[in-house]
Amino acid sequence: MTTAPALARPTSTRRLWLTALPAVVVVVPAVVGPLFAPYPVDHAVGITFEKPHSGAWLGGDRLGRDVLSQLLHGGWGLLLIATVIAVLVTAFAAVLGSVAALYPRAGAWIERTADLGMLLPPVLAILLFMLSWPESGTVGLVVVSVAAGTPYTARVFAAAAGGIAASGFIEAARGRGETPTYLVFRELLPNLRETLLTQLGLRFVEAMYLVSTAAFLQLPTTLGEANWAVMVRENASGILLNPAAVLAPSLAIGLLAVSVNTAVAMFGRGRRAV
Repeated sequence: MTTAPALARPTSTRRLWLTALPAVVVVVPAVVGPLFAPYPVDHAVGITFEKPHSGAWLGGDRLGRDVLSQLLHGGWGLLLIATVIAVLVTAFAAVLGSVAALYPRAGAWIERTADLGMLLPPVLAILLFMLSWPESGTVGLVVVSVAAGTPYTARVFAAAAGGIAASGFIEAARGRGETPTYLVFRELLPNLRETLLTQLGLRFVEAMYLVSTAAFLQLPTTLGEANWAVMVRENASGILLNPAAVLAPSLAIGLLAVSVNTAVAMFGRGRRAV
């Protein structure tokens, strides 16, 4: 009777790490890529849109620069900013949603404010803000992305926390006179672990989309030229001459977003199962 759980746990843990493996394969090169790039970002390997060869495995871009080197240099900035946005959105939304579930009066105001915030699409909010205050740079991009992404996610957390807030152990904690901070962080949020991880993965996908869009439009310009989104924009005209210059960064963006989301979501469900 006791043997099955002991065997199931290592199997489940192994499955979790296998699920996370694609994310590791994509994230690690994005983080440490600059250390292993064969050339500097601006190193030319031949003519414009040079075909792939032994000295440049992915060929050249519109200026003849090595695509592989740019690919290895261009991921960590997008990854870092998207991660910051995803973590902040999930954290703020989790707290707001928990407060809304625990205290209906405050929840009514939170939900009305969230409904108003959801009326403005995030991409439009970024365009309006970044074009009005371009000097805000990367900090401005993070702030407006968090502000635009929190309302919808807060509604999700409020719905998920509603049943837990009405449960007996929450009522018992209230009867003991526990503070709102204790109720939110010690009683409610630990029971929303799966929702937290699921939303973190989804917010990362959305953040990658927003940051890539902003970088594609060069808003803000402080993201620099050596990132995947700018590579797609600048090399689109030569996709027939050297498809790798466009397809490689496009696939990198998609694989990074999807693999991280899948790993985080599966880890949340797996941790609950074991």
